[in-house]
Amino acid sequence: MVRASSHPSPDTPLRHVAERAFCRAAGAPLVGGNAVDLLIDGQAHFDAWLGAIRGARRAILLENYIFRDDAIGHAFRDALVERAAAGVEVRVLRDWLGCLGNSPARFWKPLLAAGGQVRTYNPPGLPGSGSWLSRDHRKSLIVDADVGFVSGVCVSGKWLGDAARGIPPWRDTGVVLRGPVLHELVKAFAAMWAATGTPLPDTLAGLGEGTPAAGTIDMRLIATQPSTTGVYRLDQLVAALAQRSLWLADAYFVGVAPYVQALAAAARDGVDVRLLVPGSSDIGMVASLSRAGYRPLLEAGVRVFEWNGSMMHAKTAVADGRWARVGSSNLNIASWLGNCEIDVAVEDAGFAQRMERQYAADLANATEIVLTPRRQVRRTGSTSARSRRRGGRGSSSRATASAMRFVNTVGAAFSRHRVLGEAEAGVALIAAAALVAFSVLAILRPHYIAWPLAAVGIWLAASMLVRHRGHWRRRSRQAADASDDGHDDAG
Repeated sequence: MVRASSHPSPDTPLRHVAERAFCRAAGAPLVGGNAVDLLIDGQAHFDAWLGAIRGARRAILLENYIFRDDAIGHAFRDALVERAAAGVEVRVLRDWLGCLGNSPARFWKPLLAAGGQVRTYNPPGLPGSGSWLSRDHRKSLIVDADVGFVSGVCVSGKWLGDAARGIPPWRDTGVVLRGPVLHELVKAFAAMWAATGTPLPDTLAGLGEGTPAAGTIDMRLIATQPSTTGVYRLDQLVAALAQRSLWLADAYFVGVAPYVQALAAAARDGVDVRLLVPGSSDIGMVASLSRAGYRPLLEAGVRVFEWNGSMMHAKTAVADGRWARVGSSNLNIASWLGNCEIDVAVEDAGFAQRMERQYAADLANATEIVLTPRRQVRRTGSTSARSRRRGGRGSSSRATASAMRFVNTVGAAFSRHRVLGEAEAGVALIAAAALVAFSVLAILRPHYIAWPLAAVGIWLAASMLVRHRGHWRRRSRQAADASDDGHDDAG
């Protein structure tokens, strides 16, 4: 959370050792001399993004998981078309799965006709490298060498809610970046562009190089690709080093055991650990898995809150009022290990304290989840046992459960606290039902299982052959280049 010397000596202060650990964990250098500002919710994002795009003079590099064929999507596409027609270099990178059903290929025809370029990350087919399950989950924008954006917001009107139907806007967070960190953002985009075809020309790949200081803020740009786990290592390290507070917001929290244990250890050590997640999610199954993981956190002293709005989509962390992270990475295995993600880790007290104030404001629209006191658990259990002995089943049990849900709901409305239910039981039932269905299908219709498995095996074999062919071609080219160099030296 502090700066590091380049070569720490044995008596280097602990904060410098921690800084070196941050560099190694994140796999990203600390870049100084930047300015950063917060963007809160979709409307602020879209206004800032479109304003920057419409003012572009040289280049626009836009990467996003979802582009939706709606009013917001058309506003972005039309702004890009206008700039491309004016001679600005426009490059758009989208994810195949994220855009599936959201924006068909014809959506981009006007931009292509104007001279812009659009590429799709990891479409179906034989993957030459990596897994076809990997997604480009990044949300970034670079305009000229002047301004950059990193966020959790997609190009979709869904983020604006629906006032006519009483649906409030989604809650999300992003940042505006200026200064030398812009070149790191360009390099991250260039790596993804090269992964989908020919690399960016030097005129674009060099954008932001030598950008003068725009402020005094130090930050890291963490651009992860499958299996690199930079954000995961950083999140683990922050949980280990936090001394006073660690406040997290996440849209799709599914904590893996090592990270849950890190948060629990911090809470038991006196750190004020808080987790803000959606109360209602656009992906119901993820919400169920998230709730199934509340209990070990609550038992360790971590405070868990559920957002009361339509969807809480922000992915943020702030620790000790000195360090903050904002970006596209969720606290789950897909983001940490499988996807291409992009985040900024800001090491500045002023920015971190602003993040804390925003987090406190968010909690005003959230309900805290609490454990049932032990005496209440025992009383509930003994009552259930007596009811069973008396033969009390069926409608009376359902009525009791309905009454308890009603009491919890009313209590949450007045106290902003909700007693944690048995979410684990629901997830276990779903998993058990799925396993039973799979087993029955394998017994009664084995070919329904064998054929898909065979197809996956053939796909994997073809992928390995394609990858082998690529390696063989590279080795052949390297050998040819070495041979040419040898002839030149001899001449």
